[in-house]
Formats: sequence, C-alpha cells, structure tokens
Amino acid sequence: MAKQCRHLDFVRTDRPRSRGCEECLKLGDTWVHLRLCRTCGHVGCCDDSKNRHATRHFQATQHPIMTSIEPGENWSWCYIDELAMELPP
Repeated sequence: MAKQCRHLDFVRTDRPRSRGCEECLKLGDTWVHLRLCRTCGHVGCCDDSKNRHATRHFQATQHPIMTSIEPGENWSWCYIDELAMELPP
C-alpha cells in the first residue's frame, strides 16, 4: 500500500504572502528556489539556498506541508511524513 500524507487538513492556502523569501528579503540576501507554506502562506527559500528558510519555518511552526512555487514545478513535501506529493493549487 502506498504511503499517504496524514496532514492534508493543514492545507489552508495556496497564496504566497510575498514575492520572494520573506527572511532573505529582510536581510537583503539571495535564494535559489522558493517554497510556499500551505498552512499560512509564508514564502521561504529551499534547502539548496544557504539560509534554508522554508525548513526553518517548519521547525519553528510545525506547519507540515510546503509547495514549490518555481515555474514548471507542481510538487509538495510533507516534512512530518517525509512524503512528496502533488496537490491542487
């Protein structure tokens, strides 16, 4: 049986709160790719970015699901279940 995410009820938004990584914008820093928190709309940089703000957001809030907001990508990740998936926007 395929593993399924147990945290889909945390998906509340598909609207980013900013046009870039919120913390990097405040710091005047750069990022590689952007991730959207599906619980609150926070935008953070990916783990390939030096600051890893999307993961740090999860660690601080326990909001489990983030979605790539890079053009051409439509995958999401549940940090708790360690599961990649596709979610509707």
